[in-house]
Amino acid sequence: MTPQQETEFREYVEARRSALLRTAFLMCGDWHRAEDAVQTSLIRLYGKWSRTRPETADAYTRRIIANALIDESRRSWFRRERSYAAPPDVPVRAGGHDDRLTAVSVLAKLPPRQRATLVLRFWEDLSVDETARILRCSTGTVKSQTARGLQTLRDLYENADLTGQGAES
Repeated sequence: MTPQQETEFREYVEARRSALLRTAFLMCGDWHRAEDAVQTSLIRLYGKWSRTRPETADAYTRRIIANALIDESRRSWFRRERSYAAPPDVPVRAGGHDDRLTAVSVLAKLPPRQRATLVLRFWEDLSVDETARILRCSTGTVKSQTARGLQTLRDLYENADLTGQGAES
C-alpha cells in the first residue's frame, strides 16, 4: 500500500469507526462483539484498500461486519458462550422507562440474519437492493427477512414490560 493510500485508509477509519461500531452493536446487541466485528472488518478492508473505491467503502465494510457477525453466530462454541455487556451510556428519563434500551434489548433477541437486515434497512437507511448486495442475497430474501423481522419485533415489543412495574405487581 502506498503512503497516500495508507493516509486515506486512516482518514476513513477515523471518520467512520463510530458509525460502524453503532451499526455492529445494533446487529449483535453486544458492544464487545461489535468491537471485534468492526476490528475484523477493518483488518480485512485494509488488505483490500488498494482495490476499494471510496464511494463503495461503507457498503463493503458493512458487508464484512454483517458476514462476520452471522458467521460467528453459526459457530458451535459461540452458542455455549455467554456474554453480558453493560448497556450503552444513554441518558434515562426521570421516572420513565427508556424506550431505546427496550428497543435494543428486543432487537438483540432477533435471529442474526433478520437483525442484520433490519439494521441495514432502517438504521443505515439502505434500499432493498443495497441491503441485498451487502448480505449477498436476493431482494426477495431481504423483503421476507424484513417482514419476518418486523413481525417478530412487534411480537417481542408487545410482550416487553414497558411499564417497569412487572415484578412489583
